[in-house]
Amino acid sequence: MATDLPMPAPRGAGPTLPDPIKFVLNWGRKYSLWVFNFGLACCAIEFIATSMARHDFIRFGVIPFANGPRQADLMVVSGTVTDKMAPAVRRLYDQMPEPKYVISFGSCANCGGPYWDSYCVTKGVDQIIPVDVYVPGCPPRPEALLQGILRLQQKIADETVSLRGGARPGPAPTAAALTAPPVRP
Repeated sequence: MATDLPMPAPRGAGPTLPDPIKFVLNWGRKYSLWVFNFGLACCAIEFIATSMARHDFIRFGVIPFANGPRQADLMVVSGTVTDKMAPAVRRLYDQMPEPKYVISFGSCANCGGPYWDSYCVTKGVDQIIPVDVYVPGCPPRPEALLQGILRLQQKIADETVSLRGGARPGPAPTAAALTAPPVRP
């Protein structure tokens, strides 16, 4: 089961850097996001459409195709994550260097989508790895992914930076919080 995976360690904490240095570091992170696309279904096609000339998210400083997880800053998970695929998603996330970010793209990645009641579908990628931005839709339009990227860039600009590495404001998610069953209406 996907919820049996250990959660990642909290991000570095320590003395924070002065505001001008924090601004420069966050500016560099914000406008040079190398993306590792973990496309599992039809939402991956919308990701490709977003990287093409009409929408062109390279103009926002997003490089669409990293060589692998070790060269990526951002993982975009799009499509249905099954319980069998969950360890692979987690392993690839663990291979990414800090600071790392995740966008859950589409209803299937967010909560299981139309397959949420299947025995083998993980009820959202946030049960496996921490997610920074959720992009809703089935499949979401390329404009929605652009909006999600802009929201992530704003979060990056507001981050605190410590001497030990990029740290997010607030506590890191615990394993109990991420393995709790989602609330359904």
